[in-house]
Amino acid sequence: MLLAQRIGIQETCIIMGSRYIRFFVPLLPLFVTMLPAEQSLADDNENFAGYSTLESAQQADDDFDGEYALGYTKLSGNSNSSSLRTHADLTWYNGPWSWNLYAGINSASDENDTSAENYNLGGRTRYSLDEDNYLFGLARWRKDRFAGYNSQSTLAGGYGRQLLSGPPQSLSIEAGPGVRRDSYTDSDEKKYRALAYGGLNYRWQVSDTATFGQDLVIEATGLNLIMRSQTSMTVSINDALAMRLSYDVDFNDDPPEDAQHKTDTTTAVSVVYDL
Repeated sequence: MLLAQRIGIQETCIIMGSRYIRFFVPLLPLFVTMLPAEQSLADDNENFAGYSTLESAQQADDDFDGEYALGYTKLSGNSNSSSLRTHADLTWYNGPWSWNLYAGINSASDENDTSAENYNLGGRTRYSLDEDNYLFGLARWRKDRFAGYNSQSTLAGGYGRQLLSGPPQSLSIEAGPGVRRDSYTDSDEKKYRALAYGGLNYRWQVSDTATFGQDLVIEATGLNLIMRSQTSMTVSINDALAMRLSYDVDFNDDPPEDAQHKTDTTTAVSVVYDL
């Protein structure tokens, strides 16, 4: 799964000037999550940590679509490390409604010491108002051992719009209010925070077998700005299998004090099975 010796490559991001000017303002035109135009591996119908927007039943080829992805790396000898990355994504369609459930695990160890460990679980729903406009809702639970949070739970909802419906390109955005509960690792304290949620999903079908994807999610509260991005390339092997190369960026401009870095990056290669 990893191209490097470990799955989590953590680095310090030195931010000059206002944190919100640098990261939030330039991304306002992109505000929110999107979805692919086709229901096939070639179109990379991946739900990025539960944020990618859902297709409507009119756009979907079937009443059900799903995928399972797995990547594993084991190094031994001069270096002893291992990494695991897996996720499952299930979606149902019925009339104007779409429903999605997803779960994912990402872990890595180096010389028997855990260097990365996070879990994602959640779901989404979509109600199509017409061909291009819809309402959405999402619930997400995330646990990241090295981010300073015992867990984060998010509820959000709002309005979405399909800007491009392709192929070869699809683009949709959505935005709305939400609330998040932060549970910290260094105390029993739990904080509830109102947030502004935004997301973007872009797909470009480069060829009959290759699809480029870009997903972006933003959660802005009065305390901090959290941004998650995934850039991916998926290449179909056959009707059921594909290979996916992905690069994830997880940024928090004001993390808890026991978090070592503001930015985590992960490069991974996974095998994807279309359910």
